[in-house]
Amino acid sequence: MSLIEPSGFKRFKCPGYAEIELAWRPGTTVSRIIDAADADAVHIATEGPLGAAARRHCLRRGMAFTTAFHTRFPDILAKTLRVPTSWGYAWFRRFHAPSSGVMVPTEGMLAILKEHRFEHLLRWSHGVDLQLFKPVAPIPLDLPRPIFLHVGRISYEKNLEAFLKLDLPGSKLVYGVGPLLPALREKYPQVHWRGVVPREALPAIYSAADAFVFPSRSETFGLVMLEAMACGTPVAAFPVTGPLDVVGDSDGGVLDHDLARAAISALEVPRGCARARALEFDWERVCDEFVSFLVPAEGPTGRRAARFLPTLPMSASY
Repeated sequence: MSLIEPSGFKRFKCPGYAEIELAWRPGTTVSRIIDAADADAVHIATEGPLGAAARRHCLRRGMAFTTAFHTRFPDILAKTLRVPTSWGYAWFRRFHAPSSGVMVPTEGMLAILKEHRFEHLLRWSHGVDLQLFKPVAPIPLDLPRPIFLHVGRISYEKNLEAFLKLDLPGSKLVYGVGPLLPALREKYPQVHWRGVVPREALPAIYSAADAFVFPSRSETFGLVMLEAMACGTPVAAFPVTGPLDVVGDSDGGVLDHDLARAAISALEVPRGCARARALEFDWERVCDEFVSFLVPAEGPTGRRAARFLPTLPMSASY
């Protein structure tokens, strides 16, 4: 398998979102890597410079490829740059149009993309590493209980203030960075801001919390909810696309249009029920489904690959 991601390229900071680094003019290098791999299948994970370079090369070579719609960038652009949402979806529809299959993580997101006239849509759920994310000894927090946790980017699309402004007992604990962090940290000094930690440290953090609050209304999925539930921490969220698919009507958390009521109610959810819901999102099933959606690519010499193995899933992050 060949993985193409930003660290191997000259990078620049994404305008308005300095925490994200984008590859600078990656076209020639991306083309060389794909040709050298003589890939059996090509998967383009995102629509940034690396994904655009891979798409351009595949179209030039007449190679089939699949894509994924992981992030609601049109909605983010509407909030940050005031770009009309319809314009954003039109551009992304054009990006994904040549794809042999657009993998979409939830039924709710599938319906949204259908409304925007996307084609070749495939329902592909995400999974969670159940070997890493499991109940473990919690980190010592020494904070008043109950502890309401949020982990994720501190950015426009996360609707984090819907959580921060809630009148809840105990403590609010937030891990993550993003463009809104300085302003929100100043506005909500009573919140415990902890920045970024290694992925391996998260299970002990999730295990220390009493409830995980997920305030976003514009997610395609929301993997952090699965990570929290896998560690036995129930989720509180709005009943919208993402939470409806991850939590749904299970006993793993509480969905309510009143987020404060959801957070308080989540404290009553048994931790074993949250873990049981996460077990339904096992990696093995998700990986098998992903491979089944890949399509054979024609190599740069024009011959069709003789075997069907994903030697080059293009997992370009940005």
